[in-house]
Amino acid sequence: MFRFLTAGESHGPGLTLIVEGVPAGLELSEAYIAEQLGRRQKGYGRGGRMKIEQDRAQLRGGVRHGLTLGSPIAMWIENRDFANWQGAMAIEPVGPEVDRKENTRVVPGHADFPGALKYMAHDMRNVLERASARETAARVAAGAVGRRMLEEFGIQIRSRVVSIGNVSAPETAAVDWDVIESSEVRAQDPATDEAFRAQIDGAKKARTTVGGIFETVALGVPVGLGSHIQWDRKLDGRLAQAFMSINAVKGVEIGRGFANTRRPGREVQDVAVPDPSDRRRFRRLTNEAGGIEGGMSNGEAVVVRAAIKPIATMTDPLPSVDINTGLVVEAPYHRSDICQVPPACVIGEAMMALVLAHAFLEKFGGDHLSETRRNFESFIASHQEFGRPESAS
Repeated sequence: MFRFLTAGESHGPGLTLIVEGVPAGLELSEAYIAEQLGRRQKGYGRGGRMKIEQDRAQLRGGVRHGLTLGSPIAMWIENRDFANWQGAMAIEPVGPEVDRKENTRVVPGHADFPGALKYMAHDMRNVLERASARETAARVAAGAVGRRMLEEFGIQIRSRVVSIGNVSAPETAAVDWDVIESSEVRAQDPATDEAFRAQIDGAKKARTTVGGIFETVALGVPVGLGSHIQWDRKLDGRLAQAFMSINAVKGVEIGRGFANTRRPGREVQDVAVPDPSDRRRFRRLTNEAGGIEGGMSNGEAVVVRAAIKPIATMTDPLPSVDINTGLVVEAPYHRSDICQVPPACVIGEAMMALVLAHAFLEKFGGDHLSETRRNFESFIASHQEFGRPESAS
């Protein structure tokens, strides 16, 4: 079974991750993973942490001579900022002379309050360090492994920003992904790029933060990933859970899920027509469902949109409370971004890759990549049995 685990704190020594279930024989390099980690660190409105870190995942197991072995893949990402936190984040006990950088003031909208009560943490740094978006660096590294495997089967994953604040990108039939990749706000045209930047600049000037919506698209996904058989096997449900797990995400839709609630049924169903040139022998006239019907991929592009709220830490803090004394205080300010929407695109791509890789291997299996490929190609070939007139059989 394809799965991953991460460990580590935001200002600790680093992040550890394990990716398990990858077939043997897959080409994988630290340089490939570093490219994805570098994309995560870009984006207009990022905070000072990105100036400190230059993330690179060291492969420490599961790969030999550039090829996966079929065993768990282990990676390590160093936190360069740990040099400034060695006493506060030390593993061993420390004395009273060490600045522990304790945090007892609640940040409204952050994980610290419920986490402090749940884990009996009188110092909320115990919660903040793990709840930090720094953990997503490990997810992007893990997602790079899934992405690398999916590429072997023609599956590509892309993302763009749909909105920031009250500015939305115009609807377009075709997206130039190269243009989006060159934009610091992952916009599809110069006017939208400028408008998104203005929203971020305005939030910074007002000493607040700004959220938005991002879209992740998987192209070339075959029919049949996921299943309608049980609730927890549905592909859209698994994707929704994965995207909701991204820091500050508060809403997820597949395709045009929310917009389609305002349209009549005749306008939102994706009609299928015969098409011998399509590997399914059919094609859809539209993709309102976002490539998933009944919990299964239908061969169209898989489209997920996620709403990310303005992040909790602001340079003009909100009123708050001390978790230990109950006194009314001002919320603390932690170094952070003004807008997380552009980098969230890359994290969304990673989560999409991880879910699709799991579903893909669940469907096609294989201990070695060649076995997975044979199973995949046999399944695709089986589609030729469908959509033929009886007179041709």
